[in-house]
Amino acid sequence: MEPIKERREKFESDKKIYKSEVLKFAGVNGRDVYNCSIPFDHEGDRYIFGRVERRTEWANSVTYLFRYDRESGVWNKVENFDALPIEDPFVSVIGGELIVGGTHVVFVSGKIADYSTYFYKGKSPFSLRLFSTGPSDMKDIRLFEIPDGRIGVFSRPRNEEIRKKYGSGSIVGVTVIDSIEQLTPERIENAEYIHGMFGEDEWGGMNQAFYLKGELVGAIGHQCYNDYRDGVEYPVYINMMYIVDFEKRKVLEKRVIGTTDCYPDTPSKLPTLCDCAFTSGVVPAEKGKVSLYSGLRDCCEGCIVIDDPFAAVG
Repeated sequence: MEPIKERREKFESDKKIYKSEVLKFAGVNGRDVYNCSIPFDHEGDRYIFGRVERRTEWANSVTYLFRYDRESGVWNKVENFDALPIEDPFVSVIGGELIVGGTHVVFVSGKIADYSTYFYKGKSPFSLRLFSTGPSDMKDIRLFEIPDGRIGVFSRPRNEEIRKKYGSGSIVGVTVIDSIEQLTPERIENAEYIHGMFGEDEWGGMNQAFYLKGELVGAIGHQCYNDYRDGVEYPVYINMMYIVDFEKRKVLEKRVIGTTDCYPDTPSKLPTLCDCAFTSGVVPAEKGKVSLYSGLRDCCEGCIVIDDPFAAVG
């Protein structure tokens, strides 16, 4: 398996970026907005969920809803929306309902005691209700709808036991449930491991998933490794695409589609986070292209326009 670091080097040598920008947010009193969901439309307006946090704080986030102003190009905080107690939000549509999720962090005596994924659903972003949670200590759970009505679920266990068994910092699993009511911690935890996702000492997870055809699902995710510069550890997060056979639990294709070098330079929450692009996902752009959204250096949200990585899937 070719290491992700080598895949990155090849990508950088011939990448095609048609547009690159950093999103502008208003209404957050100087706090950072990053690691957002993909944008989505509701009743003629465009919205995005964003993680909001002070530069000097860590894992002390809430998620706000923002509405896009087409004249100014600014995402304005929606004032009549109660903040969600999650970070790194994501969205999908299952059974005609909006599904919103993110990581809920539990603190005890000022220290992180636990975290899990919270799932909300509703007919609109203004009617969301909490309906399920994921297993303890698991982030990056993502859903996709299959035409026959079933729902695919990506899991992402990460712990020392996983590292010892598989050699990678995390793994990704997939399971299929018959209805959204079956989205339980037990079903997610028992998702079957997908082979060929990460190499030794790598880790990552899915950030967006959508059905392609047959037994194939497309996913946009992040894949990571540690780089060492002058003896200091720098975690590197890279934007990735995957094509997965969700019945055989097998990766058919994976490719680098973005790195921090593709986006404008931005501040970094810590000096060691200067090479972190935490993927949000893609939305269609002009013909044959997509807009790829990504958190940048735990401070900002960026967007680049690239060729559609799934265009060859007929």
